Amino acid sequence: MAAMLQPQIILLKEGTDTSQGKAQLVSNINACTAVADVVRTTLGPRGMDKLIHDDKGNVTISNDGATIMKLLDIVHPAAKILVDIAKSQDSEVGDGTTTVVLLASEFLKEAKPFIEDGVHSQNLIRSYRTASHLAIEKVKELATSIEGKSLEEKKSLLAKCAATTLSSKLIGGEKDFFASMVVDSVIAIGNEDRLNMIGIKKVPGGTMRDSFLVNGVAFKKTFSYAGFEQQPKKFLNPKILLLNIELELKSEKENAEIRLSDPLQYQSIVDAEWNIIYEKLDKCVESGAKVVLSRLAIGDLATQYFADRDIFCAGRVAEEDLQRVAAATGGTVQTSVNNVIDEVLGTCELFEEKQVGNERYNIFSGCPSGRTATIVLRGGADQFIEEAERSLHDAIMIVRRALKNSTVVAGGGAIDMEISRYLRQYARTIAGKSQLFINSYAKALEVIPRQLCDNAGFDATDVLNKLRQKHSHPSGDGALYGVDINTGGVADSFANFVWEPAVVKINAINAATEAACLILSVDETVKNPKSESAQGEAAASAMGGRRGGAAFRGRGRGMRR
Repeated sequence: MAAMLQPQIILLKEGTDTSQGKAQLVSNINACTAVADVVRTTLGPRGMDKLIHDDKGNVTISNDGATIMKLLDIVHPAAKILVDIAKSQDSEVGDGTTTVVLLASEFLKEAKPFIEDGVHSQNLIRSYRTASHLAIEKVKELATSIEGKSLEEKKSLLAKCAATTLSSKLIGGEKDFFASMVVDSVIAIGNEDRLNMIGIKKVPGGTMRDSFLVNGVAFKKTFSYAGFEQQPKKFLNPKILLLNIELELKSEKENAEIRLSDPLQYQSIVDAEWNIIYEKLDKCVESGAKVVLSRLAIGDLATQYFADRDIFCAGRVAEEDLQRVAAATGGTVQTSVNNVIDEVLGTCELFEEKQVGNERYNIFSGCPSGRTATIVLRGGADQFIEEAERSLHDAIMIVRRALKNSTVVAGGGAIDMEISRYLRQYARTIAGKSQLFINSYAKALEVIPRQLCDNAGFDATDVLNKLRQKHSHPSGDGALYGVDINTGGVADSFANFVWEPAVVKINAINAATEAACLILSVDETVKNPKSESAQGEAAASAMGGRRGGAAFRGRGRGMRR
């Protein structure tokens, strides 16, 4: 009787939502599968695009897994992990964002029946980790190095990698045109790590084919004052002066107080202001620079002054453009015009102002240090150009990775099938339950070729059977066979130049396995309610700072609800 009258122990705040055990794990797995279903259809060259319309009315059309995942406002805590791995794949490698999400959800899907049958999730996690190590070793073993080739050969190999990435994007129709452009721009920046050295400028109008690469810097004409039209718009081998100061008449600082006994003295102050600006302008001219760029405004007086002396000037140049000009021309941004020596001036072979679409662009080409490049993108709709920019970003990242790590593997699902076959074989050599788990991991890897077929409208079962037969051939010739998107059969992906850097696959398998193990290791979700007092405090601190909050806090108990 005494035991029955024991009061119930309340640990968590009233209204706290807790879910535990198997049911909760299964619901997390279902949530991740639902997220993956959204991006599932965007995989591969025949992948569809998603149109996302947000609350501000912005419309984004995208095929990039990471972009879609970012724009989907996912609230489910477990599913958010998938968003994070897509983002990390995007920032680390650039491509394979859809692959990562698909693999992670497929690993979880394969684990679900085991969890429902009462297998402990730690056993699954252990086997999955083993399988991922084996898979990554196999990828490294199958990878082909592009090291030690001549520049021309390397260029064509890198263009193949870029074309594979671009084939699944909106601009896939012009992939060869853009692939060579991407490779040229990446080679132009050399060992420079900063991605912002490749500028992408978007100009609506024209066709995709009108896009061009500037071996140097291009930026939109800045706001200009009277006298601008009289300046020369083209120079050969000019010296370039980069400034971070205003070249306009400035009245004295507002808080400066000057007391005059004689009104005539006022004129001398005005003259002094004029002298200051003229002195600055004279020093710019004396430096021998023919192009003057400044991050701050260059006023009408300065514009006219430079025009009279055949000097081109542009004020209010964006910070990143100015930094790129500095890197390309070898100049240094100055914060003063005193003592401007030749070493701080940049130079380039050709400077010109050119009409692109309905905008005027200032273009610096033939830069000596050549550590920068600019791609000017053209196209019909704004959303289209935005998507083209995202696609090029992926391709640029891929080419950079391939240049650095210089090993490539066959794409088109070939590498996935080969690892899958290898893991199935390995699984037969182990005793115990983990044989089943590694087998299910191997089966999950087949989602990539299967999805490629589904998205292209082919019979996935048929193609996968052909692939399995090719890959299980004792001679090992079939290791490079993947889905042939054009015919609906199978083909040697490597011979067809469907290549991707090994690092994409390694990263994808790593991240997907980590995410799957993380979700499998969660056995309880606790959701804290927003307590009334917390809301009261927030309102109070908004009303009267911290003291109001204290007053509210004291009145929690006796108040009627």
